[in-house]
Amino acid sequence: MRLIVGISGASGVIMGYQMLKALKQLPDMEVHLIITEGAVKNFECETNIEISRLAELADFTHSNKNLAASISSGSFVTDGMIIIPASMKTVAGIASGFAENLLLRAADVCLKENRKVVLVPRELPLSRIHLRNIKECADNGCAIVPPMLTFYNGSNSLEQQIDHIIGKILMQFGIEYKKFVSWQGEDICRQ
Repeated sequence: MRLIVGISGASGVIMGYQMLKALKQLPDMEVHLIITEGAVKNFECETNIEISRLAELADFTHSNKNLAASISSGSFVTDGMIIIPASMKTVAGIASGFAENLLLRAADVCLKENRKVVLVPRELPLSRIHLRNIKECADNGCAIVPPMLTFYNGSNSLEQQIDHIIGKILMQFGIEYKKFVSWQGEDICRQ
């Protein structure tokens, strides 16, 4: 399987890092990574993770400025793309088809080739403009997986919450994630 992972400049870049770690554990998974300039800044502000560590988790890392990269063409076959987190600027670019950088171009290519694009939009609260753009992306084939808190599975830490989100994203590609705890029915509530 070959996936593109985009990390844009929204808060929550740690989710992108955790996604890369999860994908690295999967056999026969080829990961193409794009990190926007805003994401680099957010890694500096929100984490102690060196950007070079992300490149080690991917098979290929592409400059967001390189519109001639392999993943900018539909003839380079992938199984789809995950943008985690997806800034509202990125969502707006996808919604309008404004492919000014590689992250937006790769998403545009996946959509035109009918490949899965999963967006993990990160903003709070959402304005009507944000909601309109998210709906436009969904109407054009994107799966929208917002990083919402989940409590039914006993996720009591930030890491467990992120694992749940990663599990939900990977389900979109038919991939099982060992750290994902699914709903087991109401009997679990009575224990």
